[in-house]
Amino acid sequence: MTGPAPSPAPPPPGAERRLHVLTPLRRAWVPIAGCVGLVAQQGERAQEWALALPVWLRLLVLAGLVLVFGTYGFLSWWFTHYAVNDTELRIRTGLVFRRTAHIRLDRIQAIDVTRPLLARVAGVAALRIDVIGTEDKDELAFLGEGDAVALRAELLARAAGFAPAEATALGEAPERELLRVPVRDLVVSLLLSLDVWAALAAGVAGPVLVWGLSSNPWATLVALLPLLGAGWKGSAARFLTGYDWRVAESPDGLRLDHGLLDRAHETVPPGRVQTVRIVEPLLWRRRGWVRVELAVAGSKNGVLVPVATRDAAHALVARVLPGADPAALAFVPSPRRGSRWVVPVWWKGYGLAVSAELFAARRGRLCRRTEIVPHAKVQSVRRTQGLRERVCGVADLHVDTGAGKTVTARLRTAGEATALLYAQAARSRTSRATARPDRWMA
Repeated sequence: MTGPAPSPAPPPPGAERRLHVLTPLRRAWVPIAGCVGLVAQQGERAQEWALALPVWLRLLVLAGLVLVFGTYGFLSWWFTHYAVNDTELRIRTGLVFRRTAHIRLDRIQAIDVTRPLLARVAGVAALRIDVIGTEDKDELAFLGEGDAVALRAELLARAAGFAPAEATALGEAPERELLRVPVRDLVVSLLLSLDVWAALAAGVAGPVLVWGLSSNPWATLVALLPLLGAGWKGSAARFLTGYDWRVAESPDGLRLDHGLLDRAHETVPPGRVQTVRIVEPLLWRRRGWVRVELAVAGSKNGVLVPVATRDAAHALVARVLPGADPAALAFVPSPRRGSRWVVPVWWKGYGLAVSAELFAARRGRLCRRTEIVPHAKVQSVRRTQGLRERVCGVADLHVDTGAGKTVTARLRTAGEATALLYAQAARSRTSRATARPDRWMA
């Protein structure tokens, strides 16, 4: 009786590896899209040219294009390699112009595994890598699903300081589920979002108005398409993205798994979150629901959870900002005197809270937004005062973070804003000196 077949030995450090054999099919779409765009631009001329050719010649041209596109996809895949050594991930690409990306392992801050619908059917996945100091992500597309998960685990283990042999053998770090968004809650939250209804109303009223004024079906269609796109993005696309949203805790950070058609596996790296925003739409407050958004330096992972109870959201915020307690923040509203002349009615939505760990500002009455930044993440502090604010004796305090975001405490008294300016600068300097280094946890 024979045992199970042994797993293939991992490649030696520095050995070049290739992407999945189905990758040429994806690469071939680049010239195909270019040709389709060219034909669409020419319109009737392209149709006349095609009809003037005999059938056998049309088939020959089509076969030639398929051969050219297939050859391009194959060669682009053949000349693409990646390798992992002790210090970096190296990606070599380019058929005519060669490009080599050297990604230092100690600069990696997140690695996401994405599975578009067709990729899931084919059993492949893409690896997207967030590196400190860059806005764009490097991508390895496509790898086999098992290879993508194994490579991600290996890179994170090496980034955490494990030896190459240990990093290969460790596999993916264990995780513990913290929260899963029920599909019913996601649907109800979308139905209770005013922006969704506004997009749908615009999608109906806009074309009707254009048709009533012009009676031109083409003008109506031109007006309808962008409105339908906005309605799709605000409703159906948000449902497809937020479907089966799951948050889990692991040594490499909080893991986010979500998506109905395109499945994404993202990571919120430890210690890299610059700002947290808690959004409370008007119709959500009776149910105690909020949405939590993030700003991570060099990353586009912008949502921590699309809808959750306030207590569950505060617990998640405490995970991404260790030591923080959003529930304990005591907000002080903007002073009535002066503020009501600068921003009538809406001044009541502004508030400020400062704790030993956090600087937080609140704004909005219909849709309340609370922005939180740890003192250690503050890069600069500014006090501004326009002409009307100067007359009314109020000023704004701006706190800038490393993710290019600014948290603004609006309409504070001029004396309070000045005192906050110097106090916040001192708190940030002290917090940076005592903060733990941003490292992957082992």
